[in-house]
Amino acid sequence: MKSGRAIERVDLDVAVQAGVVTSEQVRELLRIAEQRCVQQPGLNVQQLAFYLGGLLVIGAMGWFVTSAWDDMGGIGFLLTSAGYASAFTCAGAALWSRPGGRTPGGVLIALAVSMIPMGVYGAQVLTGFWPSGSPAAYHLYPTRIRSGWLLMEAATVFGGALAVRRFRFPFLAAPIALALWFMSMDFTALLAGGGEFSWDQRRQVTLWFGLFMLSCAYVLDRRTREDFAFWGYLFGLMAFWGALTAMDSASELARLGYLAVNVGLLGLAVLLERRTFLVFGGAGVCLYLGHLAYRVFADSLVFPFVLSFIGLAVMALGWAYQRRAAALEAAVLARLPEWLLCALPRGRVR
Repeated sequence: MKSGRAIERVDLDVAVQAGVVTSEQVRELLRIAEQRCVQQPGLNVQQLAFYLGGLLVIGAMGWFVTSAWDDMGGIGFLLTSAGYASAFTCAGAALWSRPGGRTPGGVLIALAVSMIPMGVYGAQVLTGFWPSGSPAAYHLYPTRIRSGWLLMEAATVFGGALAVRRFRFPFLAAPIALALWFMSMDFTALLAGGGEFSWDQRRQVTLWFGLFMLSCAYVLDRRTREDFAFWGYLFGLMAFWGALTAMDSASELARLGYLAVNVGLLGLAVLLERRTFLVFGGAGVCLYLGHLAYRVFADSLVFPFVLSFIGLAVMALGWAYQRRAAALEAAVLARLPEWLLCALPRGRVR
């Protein structure tokens, strides 16, 4: 007979006092339970606050650093980075082993990794080890493509890899993926001779980088205890889909190809059980349908009504999918060839 009452911490404490389990076993059980909670597809308000706060810190020390910081000189950047990184690492390591502290601790470790570019930049300026012909101005780092940033990005990837070995936290893939994206731009510019990098070239590099990230995430999917693939899929889709959407479509045939790619993303959402693909693929399909509606009903009074109808239809499809998701996925899997089923991430086919 099943009971609706969940086991609470006080029950475990009583079991320890009774000698049924040891304190070490209780700590391990709590760690496993917390890890399973973190790996669930949804985020609670507390976890969302940790991630949003972490992204704000990353933005504050990256995207929103102004030219006024250049007055600090190399020593100022180096000390600021070292201070932040040391504080984040100590606090994150202290929280990591505590019950309920795995998520905030992991986010703090990721923030420590995100301080590496600033520290390497400060060290380069301080020692004079900076590529000739590449002006040093840290506030331009997120927006300008320069070969001088490569050492900063390589150090971030290396530091992130070391952090992952010690702290198996999926969010650590975020600063690594961001550094790899910047590196793909700067390294391509270096190979091209360091000339001006056009927006079309940036889109091309970003698109191929997105495909690379998606491939890496696929390799990792369900092959690690922690869900590192989630962040790989997210950053890969942001790069690939964003670059694809930003490209100029000179013909209706190219736009039809864009629709086909997004329908393919919807199919991958079913095969890989990843809602991220559903979001990006659905957005792409909606953009194409909106384009068709505008093209057919341009300068017409009925255009807003047609677009509203499309929006309601998409909502209805979403509702229908939510109610029949399991049956639909089972039907799709039943019709796939054996070689494709074997190629799916381990644990996908139940």
